[in-house]
Amino acid sequence: MDKFLIRGGRSLSGSVSIAAAKNATLPILAATLLTEEPCLIRNVPMVQDVRTMMKLLTVLGKKVEAQGNGLRLSDGRKLNPEAPYDIVKQMRASYYALGPLLARERRAKVSLPGGCAIGPRPIDLHIKGMKALGAEVTIEHGYITAQTRRLTGAEMVLEGSHGPSVGATANVMMAATLARGRTVIVGAACEPEVIDLANFLNRLGAGISGIGTPRLVIEGVEQLHGAEYEPIPDRIEAGTLALAGAITGSRIELTDCEPEHLTALLEKLRETGCECETGPRRLRVNGRPEIRPVDINTAPYPGFPTDCQAQFMALLCLARGRSVVTEHIFEGRYLHALELARMGARIDVDSNKAVIEGVKGFSGAQVMASDIRASASLVLAGLAAEGETEISRIYHLDRGYVRLEEKLAKLGADVRRVK
Repeated sequence: MDKFLIRGGRSLSGSVSIAAAKNATLPILAATLLTEEPCLIRNVPMVQDVRTMMKLLTVLGKKVEAQGNGLRLSDGRKLNPEAPYDIVKQMRASYYALGPLLARERRAKVSLPGGCAIGPRPIDLHIKGMKALGAEVTIEHGYITAQTRRLTGAEMVLEGSHGPSVGATANVMMAATLARGRTVIVGAACEPEVIDLANFLNRLGAGISGIGTPRLVIEGVEQLHGAEYEPIPDRIEAGTLALAGAITGSRIELTDCEPEHLTALLEKLRETGCECETGPRRLRVNGRPEIRPVDINTAPYPGFPTDCQAQFMALLCLARGRSVVTEHIFEGRYLHALELARMGARIDVDSNKAVIEGVKGFSGAQVMASDIRASASLVLAGLAAEGETEISRIYHLDRGYVRLEEKLAKLGADVRRVK
């Protein structure tokens, strides 16, 4: 099992390129189940979650081949409608197979998902959406089983107690592309990754309108064809690297990114005193020695992204004063706070709120990652810490970032991956 060794206190400089978005690529790969014709997905980020999705699609009957920096997906044999537990337990996004399998094969059996330990993430809205389209859905022996003679368009509200659901919006949208008639999703998620999936589906021949709004309209079609497509840049990787510049007081540049997807995060970064300059597909960050405290409230897009909450908390631990972070999306997403405390942070967590009293600096320590973004927050703290930080269980990090240590090393960080 690999771990990171980080010697902190080094200033960063230079430029790095941002990979395609993992959270856009995963549903796009699952959506290729909807068509018999080949699809070419370019610039695929080869993180562990993508490799898991490739394995799942192969088990389901797709032929997955590397082609340049992308993947070519085609029907290798008759589709298998069952997504087994031994694969699904590794990655929550495996449930994206439910909608496409149900739409094309009229039946699906998908294991209840696994993934990061960041609190309950119910799938009730997924089930509600499939039932609204006319499917019979049951849960037994750890599997969701759904079947239908033919999905039929319907109008439904998919907003839950924590706001719109990205996963349910994507799953139901995929299923509705092959349903008979019109489907209207009210309370749809507006995240860039959902927009990217909708654009890909339309490239396949789907009839989706209202893209980017809370009201999606899907006109069902008889079949979809193949297409070539490149997913959007990863806004969470870009946000993480921008925060690496901020926490080390450095000047760095990010290329092949989309700053418009980072508006809420960049606004908060500027409040801390960090300078952020944006341009077409680039972002320049100039960190400052003194970090001002700010309050953060995570929210559905275009609000502050929950997937950058842990990383921003690492920065706020070094602010001159008190900051408050309130997590509105995932309960229990503060496991990183305990590990940051091992490095000298002062964080008081009460339910979904964390109060951070800034300290003068981090000290290197042995810490353990609990999920993808918590791993990244510990890396950021290690970059700013005095002495050496050892981060174990970085397989979490590898699920969401493409060789993050190499990008940081290119900027001048002292980060080593060791067995």
